[in-house]
Amino acid sequence: MQISIIGSGYVGTTIAACFADLGHEVVNVDIDDDIVAAINNGESPIHEPGLDDLIATHGGDRLTVTTDYDAIRDTEITFLALPTPARKDGSIDTSIIEAAAETVGETLQAKDNAHVVTTKSTVIPTTTRETLAPIIESASGKTLGEDLHMAMNPEFLREGTAVEDFLDPDKIVFGTDSDTARETLHSVFEPLVADTDAAVVDTDIEEAEMIKYANNSFLAAKVSLINDIGNICKEYGVDAYEVADAIGLDDRISAQFLRSGLGWGGSCFEKDTGAIRAAARERGYEPRMLDAATAVNNGQPDRLLTLLDSHVDVAGERVAVLGLSFKPGTDDIRNSRAIPVIEGLEDRGADIVAFDPVASKNMRERFPEVEYADTAATALDDASAALVVTDWPEIADLNEEFDAMSTPIVVDGRHAIDRRDGIVYEGLTW
Repeated sequence: MQISIIGSGYVGTTIAACFADLGHEVVNVDIDDDIVAAINNGESPIHEPGLDDLIATHGGDRLTVTTDYDAIRDTEITFLALPTPARKDGSIDTSIIEAAAETVGETLQAKDNAHVVTTKSTVIPTTTRETLAPIIESASGKTLGEDLHMAMNPEFLREGTAVEDFLDPDKIVFGTDSDTARETLHSVFEPLVADTDAAVVDTDIEEAEMIKYANNSFLAAKVSLINDIGNICKEYGVDAYEVADAIGLDDRISAQFLRSGLGWGGSCFEKDTGAIRAAARERGYEPRMLDAATAVNNGQPDRLLTLLDSHVDVAGERVAVLGLSFKPGTDDIRNSRAIPVIEGLEDRGADIVAFDPVASKNMRERFPEVEYADTAATALDDASAALVVTDWPEIADLNEEFDAMSTPIVVDGRHAIDRRDGIVYEGLTW
C-alpha cells in the first residue's frame, strides 16, 4: 500500500521504517531538512536498537522522506505522528498536530479519491473526532464519511525495544466508525497480523484514544505500587525481589513491571498520566490512584539520596552517577531519574562525575557543569560514593572497578550490582 506519515520523530520514524519492512511504500513528511537527508541516505536520526538496519535497508527506497506535503496525495492513508507536549498543568498541547491537520486538509483539496487520516499521536478522548476531523474536513472541502475518513491507531512502543514492539505486538487497536478506514487499516497491518499472534481490537475512536492512556496509566501505577511495597520491605529488611518473584507467579498480577527501584521516567508515563489526570479534573473527577502513583514515583530519587546521606556527607566529595538515560537501550533523558538525583547532589555540594554509554551528550546540555566520564571505571576512580541510576549492561557488569573508589559506597537504585565483600552496598528497596 501507499502510506504517508506526518512527523519523523521517535514514533514517526519507527513506524515508517517498520511499515516499509512490511512491504509498503512509505513517504514521511517532516520539516527538518537534516532528518529528511539522513533517512533518505539510509541513516537513522534517533538511537533505537534495530532501527539503523531497517533505515539502511529501506531509506531512500521503499521509505522516502520529504518536506513537501503534496506527497500525501499519492497515498491511501496518512498517519499523524506528531508531538503533543505537556503543558504546565499536565494537559496536552495539540497545536502542532492541529497545524499539521490543517495542512493535510489543504493538501487533500486537490485529491479526487477518498483518503483516510489516522491519528497515531497520543491524544485525549474526543480529540480526533471533535478537534482534528473538523479541521481537516473544513480545510479539504471534503465530506467526512464520504471522501474523508478518520481513525485512531494508538502506538504501544517502548523506547529501546520499539522495533521489536511494532513487529511483534501484543495487540493492534483500530478505532473508527468508518468501514473504509477500518478496511484500510486492516490492509495496512495484514502482513503483521498474518505473521504474529497479535490480538486485533476493533473499536470506536474515543475508546482507542483512551486505551493508550489506560495502558500507560495502569503500568505506571503498577511500577509505583511495587516501589511502595519495596519501600516497606526495606524498612523490615525483607528482600523485595523475592517478594516480587512470588507474587509475579499469580497470573492475575504477572511478573512484568515488578522490579522495584527508582521508578519510571521517559516521555510516555509522565506525560500520559499527567494528561489523563488533567482531563479527568476538567470533567470534575479526582484521579486519586494516579495522583498517588505519581507521588510515589517522584519520591524515589529522594529516597536514594537519603540512603546516600546515611553513609557519607558528599559535600566536596566525588560522587559517580552511573546511568543517565531514563532506561537502557536509549539516549533519551526525558524525565530520567538521573535529573533529580543530579539536582539533589548539586544541592548537597557534591563533585559529580557521570557516565552513560550513549546519553552523556544529551545530559551535558542540561548539566554542563557536571564532569562526564568516557567509561564507568573512570567515573568510579577515587569516588567517595556511586549511585546506580540506569541498569545498562555496562553498569550491571561492574565489579573490580569499585575497588578504585576512595570509599566504596554503592547505593543501587536498580538492583543491578551484586553485593560482595569490599563494597558498602545499599539497595533502594531491598
